[in-house]
Amino acid sequence: MRGKLKVYLGYAAGVGKTFRMLDEAQMLRQKGVDVVIGYFEPHGRKETIAKTEGLEVIPRKKLSYASAQFEEMDTEAILARKPAVAVVDEFAHTNVPGSARLKRWQDVEALLDTGIDVLTTLNVQHLESLNDQVWDVTGIRVRETVPDWVVDAADEVIFVDLTPRALRNRLERGVVYAPEKAQKAMENFFIESNLTALREMAMRHAAHELEEKLEAPPPGQPPERETERIMICLTGRPSSAMLIRRARRVADYLQAGCLALHVARGPSIDEVVERHMNFARHLRIETHIVEGASIPIAEAIADFARKERVTQIFMGRSAPLPWWKRFQETTVQQVVRRARDMQITIVAERRR
Repeated sequence: MRGKLKVYLGYAAGVGKTFRMLDEAQMLRQKGVDVVIGYFEPHGRKETIAKTEGLEVIPRKKLSYASAQFEEMDTEAILARKPAVAVVDEFAHTNVPGSARLKRWQDVEALLDTGIDVLTTLNVQHLESLNDQVWDVTGIRVRETVPDWVVDAADEVIFVDLTPRALRNRLERGVVYAPEKAQKAMENFFIESNLTALREMAMRHAAHELEEKLEAPPPGQPPERETERIMICLTGRPSSAMLIRRARRVADYLQAGCLALHVARGPSIDEVVERHMNFARHLRIETHIVEGASIPIAEAIADFARKERVTQIFMGRSAPLPWWKRFQETTVQQVVRRARDMQITIVAERRR
């Protein structure tokens, strides 16, 4: 049987995710459950380090890269040890090149596949679908992300909360980081407006996860048929990545099907478009390519959407037409005219 995944979700470092996770690990150990620490990042926090006392720790794997030594979780050693439960900190971590897997969440998947239960930690800003929203609020582009479907598949999501004021107080007291690092953090990422916005995102996501679990059909009963189907129109423009994230999140909230379409004007696909298609597949979105050399792009989009029973189409804004074509319709305008029976969402390109 596949192992169970429990995610401790927070909105920033220092809210207490790892402490809560280790607290549960200790409770399980006292009940006689075979628990090991697969990976733990102490950050010098004495209270959290004290929570590891008595727990077996699997030694980290040492790797060399770019003339430097790195330490990663030794997934193979955990698989060989085969505990009942593994504690794995920092779910969104990217492994050093040369590791067996690119991401730590993929290492966790390998543990779950062999029947090992996993406790892990994650901050809400590492969810892929929220990447643009987090950048818009904080001005920081989070590079380490986890696809939403991985967290959606978790058996339990525990929201670990702390008010922004209390978190800043912990920073001031040196509980989270060393004093110099804490001061820089409070002047940049850890300003109260950022923390408040991130906390709200985490609360919303935790509420959504709870709602999904409550509305899920009983085991053995087939899921209800999708009433909504969302289609994303992909192009080679950079905004396509933002379009994919937005549509994926809306589809998750509506429990709708999600597919992506690119209308090709020739036999080959642009490298940038292919990258967008791979990104969509990474988020478990169906991808389709249709030949549109002989018909208008808008007609190809509308025909395909109707054939696939699409109810909503997500598009980016059309590029401005040159002055000599100012009386012609843009592709978006043509799609709106041809697909009057569908909802068209034109996603704005946000810039800070």
